[in-house]
Amino acid sequence: MLPATLDDLKVLDLSQGLAGPVCAKILADFGADVVKVEPLKGDAARNMAPFFGNAPHPEKSLVYSLANLNKRGVKVNFEDAEGRALIRQMAQKADIIIESYKPGYLASLGLDYESLARDNPRLIMVSITPFGQTGPYKDFKNEEIITYALSGIMSISGLAEREPLKHGGMQSQYEGGLAGAVGTLAAIHARDMLGEGQQVDISLQDVITSTLVIHQPMYGWVGAVQGRRRPSGSNYGQVQECKDGYFIWQTGGGAEWSDIIEFFGSEQLKEERFATVAGRALHGIDLDRIVLDATKDRTMQELFNTASEKYHMLFGIVQEPQDLARCPHLEAREYFQEVDHPVMGRIKVPYRLWSMPDAPAVYRRSAPLLGQHNAEVFGEMLGLDSDRMSALAAKGVI
Repeated sequence: MLPATLDDLKVLDLSQGLAGPVCAKILADFGADVVKVEPLKGDAARNMAPFFGNAPHPEKSLVYSLANLNKRGVKVNFEDAEGRALIRQMAQKADIIIESYKPGYLASLGLDYESLARDNPRLIMVSITPFGQTGPYKDFKNEEIITYALSGIMSISGLAEREPLKHGGMQSQYEGGLAGAVGTLAAIHARDMLGEGQQVDISLQDVITSTLVIHQPMYGWVGAVQGRRRPSGSNYGQVQECKDGYFIWQTGGGAEWSDIIEFFGSEQLKEERFATVAGRALHGIDLDRIVLDATKDRTMQELFNTASEKYHMLFGIVQEPQDLARCPHLEAREYFQEVDHPVMGRIKVPYRLWSMPDAPAVYRRSAPLLGQHNAEVFGEMLGLDSDRMSALAAKGVI
């Protein structure tokens, strides 16, 4: 096995929340030395539910713990001149800084890209914010649901006869982190060619709008808008209920209609009105009703295994977190990782995004406690001794 892919990179993670930390975590997973630099009160994500044991605590946020694996952590008073001086000194030794503050905030502290790059021209700064560093929305307030509304993804989510819906979870944040990691690697390659760094500007709105890979080009090229799906009778793409959950199926994909009839086991599906694609679409409501009746006493797993293995159908089951935790496919791909945390103990977390056997992602440490590595990092990077660090701590600098 080769050395860790990114083990020659030093990264300062100044970001908070989810998008920036996810970006930095991906770099850390592949060997980069990532130091999370938090304000004295810590990353706001430390107060983000859910909490381990359902007990709110800054060291028990599962969101923070997942997004900050494999990092060392220090705390610094950003509002103090000596604290800012420490950050500037660390930036001189860093390859990459990742940040997620409102545009203009770091500039007000003298910690923006232009200021730091004067002392370190090879520095790369990755800024991940809701609307980017430019444009009329750059200073607007934002939450996850606002990103979904303004990006267009909400307009295609839900049923045609109902209001648009937001996807669950924090997907724009996570996808923004993925985009940030890709942008970082591209900037590293550019630095190798050009000899200098640059600022990578990631807008979450841009990222989510880019996922409209059918709908936006359709409007741009032909002026048409593809609506949301019909509430019933769609023949495919319709979530339906079985004995212990929900499933979704489609015709096509290599399975003949005769195979699908045999799988569902209903004589009614042999009627001539269902023999063609057009007929199944025309009589879709009846088709849904027949399928629902045929599957009401069958379990998700039995339906999925039989449809996929025997009939080679396009068929999926709606898995919930408890199903994913014991999913045999994810287990076979070693998707989950057990990690040891000094407060929460041993926990199982989603970990491996892709398989790269010669230089894999490697778990090295849990998310840092607030200020856990102050002595180690400030001593190693800046040469501060214990007396100097004690004095800075007494003054509220670190």
